[in-house]
Amino acid sequence: MAKLIHAKEHDIGGLFVKRVLPHMEKKMIGPFIFFDHMGPSQFDAGQGINVRPHPHIGLSTLTYLFEGSILHRDSLGNNLEINPGDINWMTAGKGIVHSERETFETRSKPHRINGLQCWLALPESFAEIEPSFIHIKKEQLPVYIYEDVMIRLIAGDAYSMSSPVKTYSPLFYLDVAAGQGSKVERPNKHQEAAIYCIQGSVEVGGITMEENQFAILDPEDDIHFKTSGRVILLGGEKFETPPHIHWNFVAYSKDRLEQARDDWSQGRFPVVPGDNKEHIPLPEKGVK
Repeated sequence: MAKLIHAKEHDIGGLFVKRVLPHMEKKMIGPFIFFDHMGPSQFDAGQGINVRPHPHIGLSTLTYLFEGSILHRDSLGNNLEINPGDINWMTAGKGIVHSERETFETRSKPHRINGLQCWLALPESFAEIEPSFIHIKKEQLPVYIYEDVMIRLIAGDAYSMSSPVKTYSPLFYLDVAAGQGSKVERPNKHQEAAIYCIQGSVEVGGITMEENQFAILDPEDDIHFKTSGRVILLGGEKFETPPHIHWNFVAYSKDRLEQARDDWSQGRFPVVPGDNKEHIPLPEKGVK
């Protein structure tokens, strides 16, 4: 039977998000160790997303938008705008710094933002790899259409499709839009899985889900659309040894987390070219 997990609201750089993972009842779903729904939010001219430079280690970040745009900059020198349907996939490895802001054209007029950001923990054998970044346009992503169902594979492998995004453990991340009465089979039954309802109403595993609800799935929990709608399906191979998570850092030892804290406080992380005038300070609370 599916199990609902309730999100908590947080403020990140002037943007309110619904945060599902990590959760006290379930730390990870496959490699997914962090799951935020940004918005939907409306901004006036002169306001918007303003996430200052901050560091990461031991994870990959995945940004996927439904509405709006975000300007990504990082310490590798990448500087580009992500639009709905595209993918920003940034692998921190041993350490990277990035900011999330907006272009002048976006911020200078009223605009909206609505999208998802996930962190995926790197397996221990890849935790200290060199950082990297890839931007995938929506036209490059596999799409499967049958009857009244459309499925886009964002990352990983599912339904005999493979995403061009390079991942470091078996996983799937899917955007599904379907008409009322449609049935979608739960993918990759041997892996952990969850569902997030973006729009409409679906029945899964004996429960009815509405917009902005998240549920953990059992292997036989197929998805039935009670109304036309849109959902995200995600999951992957279970991590037998879950890593630690502290602030923006993921690592397999608390000593490594403390080292990352010290590196950020002492300015040993690389800087973001063109965006190095400010940064998010280290939280006072240390690793527990």
